[in-house]
Amino acid sequence: MGASKTEIFSEQQNNLALAFKAFAHPARIAILQYITRQQACICNDLVDELGLAQATVSQHLKELRNLGIIKGTIEGTSICYCIDEKVWQQIKDDFNAFFVDNVDVDSCC
Repeated sequence: MGASKTEIFSEQQNNLALAFKAFAHPARIAILQYITRQQACICNDLVDELGLAQATVSQHLKELRNLGIIKGTIEGTSICYCIDEKVWQQIKDDFNAFFVDNVDVDSCC
């Protein structure tokens, strides 16, 4: 997160910010949706599925791996990816906790 003084924020706030950053690109959303819908590890079909260049897909996969939401295993010359269920559940819990508070718009400017 660069020089944004992350140490003054809670671990939960920092983790949530990293998750929002990872979810902030539509290609990464599409990757996660594709992998979760397969309910299995996927290998080599993301480029065809997304219509993006291999290098672009690889960069998005790297961001998702850095967050830990996906994990990969090497099988021959390819890497197969799947969702890390523990990380997925933790992010879901963090998002739900973040959005639990209701906003009373009627009393706002």
